[in-house]
Amino acid sequence: MSTDTRLGPDGIARCAWVGDDAEYRRYHDEEWGVPLHGDRALFEKMSLEGFQAGLSWITILRKRPRFREVFAGFEPEVVSGFGDTDVERLMGDAGIIRNRAKILATISNARLVLEMEEGELDAFLWSFAPAAWPRPATFADVPATTPQSDAMSKALRKRGFRFVGSTTMYALMQSAGMVDDHVDGCWRAA
Repeated sequence: MSTDTRLGPDGIARCAWVGDDAEYRRYHDEEWGVPLHGDRALFEKMSLEGFQAGLSWITILRKRPRFREVFAGFEPEVVSGFGDTDVERLMGDAGIIRNRAKILATISNARLVLEMEEGELDAFLWSFAPAAWPRPATFADVPATTPQSDAMSKALRKRGFRFVGSTTMYALMQSAGMVDDHVDGCWRAA
């Protein structure tokens, strides 16, 4: 077994970044790299990836239930109506990442999603997924950005979306299954 995979307590080889955390194992096994569709689901994923910028993903996973609660399940119709009172409520909630710029970006991004036709966000984001993606042999083969994530970021910014940098969008592509970066030796890579 390479240093890029790790045997879990259940005897299953996974990408080494999972470590021994049970929530990371569940996320790795059930979500990361699994194709995700739907405007609401992708809006949630985009929002959480934006909140993650500069932090560890496990922090976001542990706070995700509270994020879902206070952001009305990431329903764009509801979030788009958030005003100053909601921003202050969110800034006072220790259960989420209290970053005003990220909160305001999530609200603004929800409004932009509502300007799109139903299914348009899904189709738009997935249009940047590469037709084929080589399986990384090691984590050294996993990029932080790609030409596709650069293009997605640029196109989203042109539409007015915020907290959608290329690195953040590549993380979205990984988590939403647009690319599959499970390394050789991981059971999910089989």
